[in-house]
Amino acid sequence: MTETRIEKLRESLESIGADAFLVSTPENRRYLSGFTGSAGHLILTHEDAILATDFRYIQQAERQATGYQVLRTAGGYHWLAEIAKELGARRIAFESDNMTVAAHESATSVLRNLVPETRPELVATEGVVDGLRAVKDAGEIELLRKAVEIADTALGQVAPTIEPGMTEAQVAWAIEKAMRELGAESNAFDIIVGAGVNGALPHHRADETVIQSGDPVVVDMGATYQGYRSDLTRTFSVGGYDDRFREVYDIVLGAQLAAEGAVRPGITGGEIDTVARDFIDDTGYGDKFGHGLGHGIGLAVHELPRIGSGSLDVLDDGSVFTIEPGIYLPDWGGVRIEDMVSIEAGEVHVLSRSVK
Repeated sequence: MTETRIEKLRESLESIGADAFLVSTPENRRYLSGFTGSAGHLILTHEDAILATDFRYIQQAERQATGYQVLRTAGGYHWLAEIAKELGARRIAFESDNMTVAAHESATSVLRNLVPETRPELVATEGVVDGLRAVKDAGEIELLRKAVEIADTALGQVAPTIEPGMTEAQVAWAIEKAMRELGAESNAFDIIVGAGVNGALPHHRADETVIQSGDPVVVDMGATYQGYRSDLTRTFSVGGYDDRFREVYDIVLGAQLAAEGAVRPGITGGEIDTVARDFIDDTGYGDKFGHGLGHGIGLAVHELPRIGSGSLDVLDDGSVFTIEPGIYLPDWGGVRIEDMVSIEAGEVHVLSRSVK
């Protein structure tokens, strides 16, 4: 599987104007090699595949990154100069959206020590491997389905137990424990539990806030399964529904269902965003929906394709993304509803099964 991904990256070298590619983003490194260690770089040319990592990960790299030559490093970028000289690489593409300024200066300094005839140039790129990752293969979609199933099941177990007097942190821990017991290797991200006015903070982190009767409670959570992540949001009213909750909830749900119904192969992320945004605008709450409609998801929680205002990213077979409109009222709280959606063989599938 990784061989096909490597070949696709190699095909991009000519258009980039490079003869080697330095991969530093952890998710991209895993995608192209299968290596799950926390430190290392890949160097790919038309003929070579090298994984450079330190002593801690040599055996792991040899086991996971089949087809790669594993090179032991000792910090810094001195190894890059040696490899560049050995491979005869003259233009090395790097991930400018991941490499820090300090790392770039360090690599440049090391390469500067080479004689001009063998000194390569670093070529900045953005989103090259990310673009490949935006199209999921069948194996990836199955792993995502499993991550979705774990999150759905865990929330289904915990949601009925949420009651006044519990803290946000207690709810978050119950969800994490349930996901772990169901086979998740970790949370996909820090679990969000926003009770009352905290629900108006889209990325509120669960704390010791006590849930009160009648509070709207936003729960945003996901599981990681074999590296792939799910993302699920539901909003509950603990202790009973009032008219305001029902009004806001029904608007958000209507916007979400309208957006999901509009998904088709060839539509852009911006066009779907417009469907949900127009729906909410028409109710007078448009200025209370301030974030994008969704995002691609896979090895990272947020990845391509982009689902938001003006996005020209085209959704087609292999696209997996979220749809998550919301309305946030600072003096009351918020409502957000989120599903994961895929396009497979021309058909649209809502992967999330949690009741909404």
